[in-house]
Amino acid sequence: MHAEPLLREANIKDIDALIQLENACFDSDKISRRSFKWMIEKGHTLLLVAFVDDTLVGYVLLLYSQGTSLGRVYSLAVEQAFRKAGIAVMLMLEAQKQALEDGRSFLRLEVRPDNIGAIKLYEKLGYNPFDIVNDFYEDHADAIRMMKVLHHLPETTHPEVAHYSQTTDFTCGPSCLMMAMKSFDHQLTLSRELELQIWREATTIFMTSGHGGCSPQGLALAANRRGLKTTLVNNSADIPFINGVRSDEKKAVIECVHQDFVQQINASSIVQQSANVDSAFLQGALADGGLALVLISSYRLNQSKSPHWILVVSVSDTFVYFHDPDVDWDDNKSITDSGYIPVTHKEFNRMIGYGKPRYQAAVIISNT
Repeated sequence: MHAEPLLREANIKDIDALIQLENACFDSDKISRRSFKWMIEKGHTLLLVAFVDDTLVGYVLLLYSQGTSLGRVYSLAVEQAFRKAGIAVMLMLEAQKQALEDGRSFLRLEVRPDNIGAIKLYEKLGYNPFDIVNDFYEDHADAIRMMKVLHHLPETTHPEVAHYSQTTDFTCGPSCLMMAMKSFDHQLTLSRELELQIWREATTIFMTSGHGGCSPQGLALAANRRGLKTTLVNNSADIPFINGVRSDEKKAVIECVHQDFVQQINASSIVQQSANVDSAFLQGALADGGLALVLISSYRLNQSKSPHWILVVSVSDTFVYFHDPDVDWDDNKSITDSGYIPVTHKEFNRMIGYGKPRYQAAVIISNT
């Protein structure tokens, strides 16, 4: 007769046992010793372990997306001899409890389609499938994405918007526009060629460092050229991003590009609106089925004080949901962490805008 399982958070002394369990449970996609160490010491994570008779027999690892209400069940493992003892359920329920205490409202995970036992377990725990990711695992197997809402929320219906991951550090804006374009034209092929083409049309040439990003004016023109109904919203007539450049020569180039964009916009069908961009404004603007490219500071997502474009796909009374084109694959992130990201109105409004004074901008797009 075994003792009752004991659950606690993992520490460095557990790594040898975790590696032994990892090797016993998985043939591929294994978590390395270095990754376990990072998760325990530095990661924005929850790593719970289960012990029976002083032996580590299971673990569950949750990754928390900074600045959001989202958590991800990254891995769950239980030793073969204890898989009928309810340990997986105990780990998942305790992880769910602690995720709620950490302010998470949603948990997501991936599971192989042929892992019937795991799928049944997750369904029993209240997870529902909502997407399939092709070629997700090391052996090129697909993954079923599942999600659980941790507390009752008013039902929110999202438009179907495919996710596209930017392929360079400076093409978040074009990637957001491409996702919006795809939602209105399902036959559109999203490619790096299109991503860079839009960037060339919308870039400010220079930025605080490296290649220039894309201004709201440039992105609005790129959307308008492709036949989309476009509204450009900002809270200031200032030239975006110019204060982040020190060189007078570079400032002159940015100003020249901006003035050209403004002249083109004034001669186009783009609707221009001066307003503060916040979650309440976006909720009204998207009520008729539009999508919004929104300029934020990436600080609240990854501690990087950089201008960044996201695509807001829907707004409920509780959350703003957006696609982030920047998937940090090196930080164990996946599309599961980057699509339909739920953020409270309060937290989202802290993200909006960039620089001092705070420049706010959005490009509202619809197909009619």
